Amino acid sequence: MATLARLQARSSFVGKQYYYRNRYLHRITTIIQKWWRSYLGKKEFRHVVQVAHYTMKMNLYNEMAVKIQRRWRGYKIRKYCFNYYYLKEYLRAISETNDAIREALEEFAEMKEREEKKANLEKEEKQRDYQARKMHYLLSTKQIPGIYNSPFRQAPDPWELRLQKAKPLIHPRPKVRQECSTSLSDWLACTSARSFPRSDILPPINKKKCQGPFRDFNEVLEQRYKPLEPTLRVAEPINQLKLAREELKREECAQNVNDKMFFPFSSYHKKEKYTPSIHSSSKYGSDSYGEKQFRSENPKKWICDKDFQTVLPSFDLFSKYGKLYSRAGQIV
Repeated sequence: MATLARLQARSSFVGKQYYYRNRYLHRITTIIQKWWRSYLGKKEFRHVVQVAHYTMKMNLYNEMAVKIQRRWRGYKIRKYCFNYYYLKEYLRAISETNDAIREALEEFAEMKEREEKKANLEKEEKQRDYQARKMHYLLSTKQIPGIYNSPFRQAPDPWELRLQKAKPLIHPRPKVRQECSTSLSDWLACTSARSFPRSDILPPINKKKCQGPFRDFNEVLEQRYKPLEPTLRVAEPINQLKLAREELKREECAQNVNDKMFFPFSSYHKKEKYTPSIHSSSKYGSDSYGEKQFRSENPKKWICDKDFQTVLPSFDLFSKYGKLYSRAGQIV
């Protein structure tokens, strides 16, 4: 009863202390929120300033690069593409070359025309000579005048003079084909055409090289009969990657070196001392870090019969921070 009386006497004091402490905690919480939000605002503002500064710097660099490109392209166009004096000199050289080529072509055409006329005249002259040789029997004699030397004409025909200069045409006699003798005596006497085999006539040794841009005969043969060089896609199979991986695995298995091989059913490791791990070698027992919750509860270590309770309830707003916040600072 005395304890209950003391508690009832102190109830008003405890209520006031609870009110003051609760108010103090609220004020402290407000200050923490204010400083935290101030820090976040400054951080965001600093990031915005950095982005704006970087953007301004990049815009300035781009403008400077555009100016440099504009100056360089203008100089290049004026210097190499649209140079008036260079183009004037170039056109003058082209016109001179064109005139020289035209003169050479005209001279070549005139020369070809003269050669064709000369060839035609020679051909006609040969035909006339051949005709005169064929008609040589029409030549006039001392007793009988020919048809081209009529006594009723003042001067003989020009064909009369041509017939006098021409020789009579003699027809060739037909060749008599000699039969090849196949007797043994002619073959032994080497008088037969089949005594020895006749080879074709060899070309002359000092044969002049053909005129023109012809390549060497050995070079042409080497190019014609060179071995096939397939591309990488044709030379390599389709599953080259798979074969390379298998080959690499075989090489690793063949070249694998391990000084301490594991023999589970032998006494190879009996002489070696076992080195325990850090978690199992602690004098306080094995550590359960990472296996259980970070904030585990152990009722044996409690001072009273119940767990610790906070004075103020937890803030749901802080538990949602960083997860359900948008960029504007409002809860989604």
